[in-house]
Amino acid sequence: MDIAKMTELWADFVFEGKLSPEIRYPISDAWQKCRAAGVNPSGGEGRRIDINILESARKENQMLISLALPVMREIFEIVRVSGFLVVLTDAAGYILEMMGDDEIISKSNDMRFMPGAKWSNLEVGTNAISLALDYDMPIQTIGPEHYCVTHHGWTCSAAPIHDVYGEVVGCINLSGDREKAHLHTLGMAQAAAIGIEGQLREARNALMMHKVLESSQDCILLFDQKYAPTWMNSAAKELLKCDLDSLREKGIQSVIPSADLTQLKSRMDESFFSDNVAVLVDGETIYCSITVCPMADRYCAFSVTMRPQTQLIQTANKLSGNRASYTFHNFLTENEKMKKTLSMAERFARYEGNILIQGESGTGKEVLAQAIHNAGANADGPFVTVNCASIPLDLFEMELFGYDPVAFPGRAAEGKPGRFELADKGTLFLDAVSAIPLDMQIKLLQAVETHTIQRLGSNNPIKLDIRIIAASSQDLAHMAERGMFRKDLYYRLSPLTLEILPLRSRPEDILLFAERYLQELNANNPEAPKTMTQEFVEGLQAYDWPGNVRELQNSIARAYYSDPGPILTSESLQLVLERPSSSLGDTLSIPQDAGEGAIVAALTICGGNVDAAAERLGISRATLYRRMKKYGIIPKLLK
Repeated sequence: MDIAKMTELWADFVFEGKLSPEIRYPISDAWQKCRAAGVNPSGGEGRRIDINILESARKENQMLISLALPVMREIFEIVRVSGFLVVLTDAAGYILEMMGDDEIISKSNDMRFMPGAKWSNLEVGTNAISLALDYDMPIQTIGPEHYCVTHHGWTCSAAPIHDVYGEVVGCINLSGDREKAHLHTLGMAQAAAIGIEGQLREARNALMMHKVLESSQDCILLFDQKYAPTWMNSAAKELLKCDLDSLREKGIQSVIPSADLTQLKSRMDESFFSDNVAVLVDGETIYCSITVCPMADRYCAFSVTMRPQTQLIQTANKLSGNRASYTFHNFLTENEKMKKTLSMAERFARYEGNILIQGESGTGKEVLAQAIHNAGANADGPFVTVNCASIPLDLFEMELFGYDPVAFPGRAAEGKPGRFELADKGTLFLDAVSAIPLDMQIKLLQAVETHTIQRLGSNNPIKLDIRIIAASSQDLAHMAERGMFRKDLYYRLSPLTLEILPLRSRPEDILLFAERYLQELNANNPEAPKTMTQEFVEGLQAYDWPGNVRELQNSIARAYYSDPGPILTSESLQLVLERPSSSLGDTLSIPQDAGEGAIVAALTICGGNVDAAAERLGISRATLYRRMKKYGIIPKLLK
């Protein structure tokens, strides 16, 4: 349709409201919307928005602008001589960027067709930009196809730009003199829009990949063909304590001394994994698992993913149960000395110094150590127990300090962390520390003193954040004086010392423990609960419990499950106090003024033999008979 004919049809609609079927869609639809909204056909001048709003729109569309500008420059170089403007808008029609020569820019300024103006259908009348955005289609408008007469000297070709989800995010437009209208111009706009959409997809994928890599807890580095780093994520910067430029200066082998560049080059066509690689950071060693993957890019030859073994150690601790479950609430005592000991232990928990706990076997040294750990700053960390008496001499160093692959070629090819490393950020509990041979104590001394270790086969130090709690059933100070334990190690282990009293020194706690254990047993067996008689309790209190709390707990359980009745009586004591050997008599101590419980206990142990019981009690046979009569005790019932 020629310009004259189109002008006539435009006038019929604007002045008489007659819409010819010759007006193509969607122009016809947009014209009707303009007329219904009262858009002035003699207007068409843009209205520039506030500069702050424009800057906000540009910021919101920063990626679109940055990707579109190079495309716009290429198009402008092509259309420069023809006097066309190249325009970029956002999804609402706000002009974000514009390129053109001085003459066309001056012409566009006459109708305020400039950055910041909103070029929508109802704002400036029907135009190619508004049609492309509103109807999501590439379109060219010429002269009087524009609703406002101000635009009749122009031709515009616009194509919408879509994001990766298919949503319209803006449009690219070419505007110039209507006499220069050509379908090729629309083709250029379409091609530009398609090119920008491709850039948006690639940028989104790159941005998502970058965010994934940046948010990863793994340390990720990219290297070129010459093994120079080209990119590293934040986790890698934090682990290596340097940025990309610093790492380039140092070189990969400065932080990974074992990196074999020749091997890397020979294996560029395959990925490989190593679980135990020493990484040097500020003179300290961090062991990592490392995965090296080839990259299909001449600028990025391979990637290296490093994961500190702390994550593997956390998993190992979780699977191994290296956790502390007891707290100070688990302790029961009515003994004033024990209350003071617990109060002191709670104060010690707030400090970082090494702690020595001394007490007989079965008094609860590990329970107290766990309580200290759970009350300390590293309560969320692991609690690793080492029974020093159970480790074979030839495996002592390996168990405590771990080893590198070169130390034990026949063992795990990747090496292994020791108990010290497993306890990093937590507590290492050295139980039965007095059992460590003297020649091994010197090897333990430095680790206890500096909290720094070296794996067997390695010269790289590993600094640990660790609390050390040692425990012994022997008097370490006495052993040190006699030369049976190194004094320097003793002093390093015992800046803070706690003593747990044996159960015989706090008989008032026997009933507390007995009641707790019976309550726990009843809770596990609600269908057959049991109670204790006074005679049963007195018998427990009369015994000296050489095995302490552990022995008491086991004895209560044995009586509970062995006695079929609902009440634990004096007869049940034989189930509690029976022993597989006659050595029990050497450990049982009952006072001469023993009451009913003590007499029942002695008779039970002696199988109802009054003479033996009297001898054990340290009283005469006649005295024992008088007391038996007083309490109504029948010896034959205790056999």
